[in-house]
Order: sequence, then structure tokens, then C-alpha cells
Amino acid sequence: MCPACGEPLHRDDDAFACDRGHRHPIVDGIPRFVATEAYAASFGFEWNRHRQTQLDSRTGRSDSRDTFAARMGLGRSDLDGRLVLDAGTGVGRFAEVAAGLGGRVVAVDLSRAVDLAAENLGDQALVAQADVFRLPFADGTFDVVFSIGVLHHTPDPSAGLAALARVVRPGGTVAVSVYERAAWYRMADLYRVLTTRLDRRTLYRLSRGLARLHAIHRLPVVGRAVRFLVPVSGHPVYDWRVLDTFNWYAPRYQSKHTFAEVVGWFRALGFEAIETRRPSVAVRGRRPMNAAGESAAPGLSRIAGETTPVGETAPPVPASPA
Repeated sequence: MCPACGEPLHRDDDAFACDRGHRHPIVDGIPRFVATEAYAASFGFEWNRHRQTQLDSRTGRSDSRDTFAARMGLGRSDLDGRLVLDAGTGVGRFAEVAAGLGGRVVAVDLSRAVDLAAENLGDQALVAQADVFRLPFADGTFDVVFSIGVLHHTPDPSAGLAALARVVRPGGTVAVSVYERAAWYRMADLYRVLTTRLDRRTLYRLSRGLARLHAIHRLPVVGRAVRFLVPVSGHPVYDWRVLDTFNWYAPRYQSKHTFAEVVGWFRALGFEAIETRRPSVAVRGRRPMNAAGESAAPGLSRIAGETTPVGETAPPVPASPA
């Protein structure tokens, strides 16, 4: 549907168009529902330098599969044959995992990383450039919606979750993970006052240098002190450390959250069967069925205004970081 007005879209030559005159171009085979990268420009920059750094299919590692399983708790039984949305796909690392588990994947991102995602994913997913707050999909379209490490980089993470909730069908699942509020982030946040204002190329060069502190970080006493004073990625692969370090210091928005806070977002939207997972703050919930106890057809129900009570209580919220 048209993200500008909510009307149905139809294919019109090299664009998708609605009857109200809004046109959304298809460029290089990718539908574009935004005009710019907006606040996500740093991600377009980093992914163009790390096109395959985190893709399991290219690295021979299982980092992305392991992260997906740990944070989302979704397996083949949850995804096989289901219509799945990856909200904030980057270069497609988790979309690739979801497709490998049998999901029929649609992957969206606000940044120009979508070009790389389309190249990496091939026919494993449909890729579009879109804003999570104005998704070009009808209400209740997807069986499963997931978003890993994305909402905390938006101006309003709770509103972002509500936008995801709108496009999942009644009885469907939404799973997200965001940064956890923790003491060790304080030094990094002080540096971010400066790093978010640096030229991206300068910050990237700095990130490459900081990533070489890994050998010092591994020392028993000095390493712990240096890690606190100069927080950088601890991943064993150098290029991955560079990417993660830049990813930490560059984005315009970067909020941190508690389990209680994120679970509260899910409860406010009426979700049930809420589960919490680690690492990070990972939360999953099920959108309630309609009043008849059946799954409503896509496009017939909107999460806003629903009054279905939460049917199950979330597990105890962890009191402190892992």
C-alpha cells in the first residue's frame, strides 16, 4: 500500500503508484519508498565497506545464525512457509538466515544498503527501501516480523514497534532486540557527543585504529581498564571489529533500554505470550486473535485501538545485565 496515503498500489511502468497520484520509483529492480536515507546515512556508508563481513554464507562462520537463534528464538517451525518481514535488513545477514529456515522473506531498510542486500540475497528475498515508520504494506500482512539491532537507531523506538505491530497478522509474531541500558556504555556515550559529528571517513579510519586494541583488551587487568575507558568491539575477526566499532560511534540515534521498558511497549500494544531473551534486550510477543478467536484476514484489522487484553503474563524481567 502507499506509505503516503494508505491507498492500494499498482505497478505503473518503472514505479508503484496509487490513485491519489503518489509514485514510488523502482530503481535497479528495488522499489524505493523513501527519497533519502535520512538519519540512516551512516549505515549506507558502513555497509558499502562491509558488504559481506557478517554473512554466514560468505564467512563460513555461524555468527548470524547464532545471533538470530539467541535473540529471536525463531526456528524452522516458526518460519517455514511463513511470510516474514526483516525490518532494517542492512546487507541481509538475518534475512539470509530466515530464508534458510524456510521463510518467505521481505527485507526493508531505510539506507542504500538495500542495493547490497538485493545483491547478497538474490531470489531468497524481496528487497525494498522503506522507512519503518511508514511501511508500504497493508495491515496484518505478515506472519512474522523481526528487527534486530534497529529500533534503538530510530528517533522513537516504541513508535517503531507499533509500526511493526500494524503489519503483523492477528496470531502472528513480532520479535525485536535493542541495546540494553548498562554502565559500561557511559564512556562510549561521552565519546559519541564528538564521534557523531565527525566526518564518516575520519571516524572510519579511527575505528580501524581502535579495532587494533583487541590484543590489549585481552590482558587480564590492564585490558579490563582499557575496555572501560575506550569501548570497542571485542569480536575475534578484525574487519568485524571495525564494522561494529564504527556502527557504535557513528549513528545519529542510539538509545538504550531495559527489559521492563520494552515489555511495556508490547503490553501497551495488547500483545500476549511475551517472552524475553538475551543477549541484549530481546523481546518477542504474539498479536492477539480477533474477537472470534480467529486470525483476521490481512488488511482487515489495525493494532491501534484494539482492546483485547493480554492473555498471558511475560516471564520475570531480568534485574541486571548478563
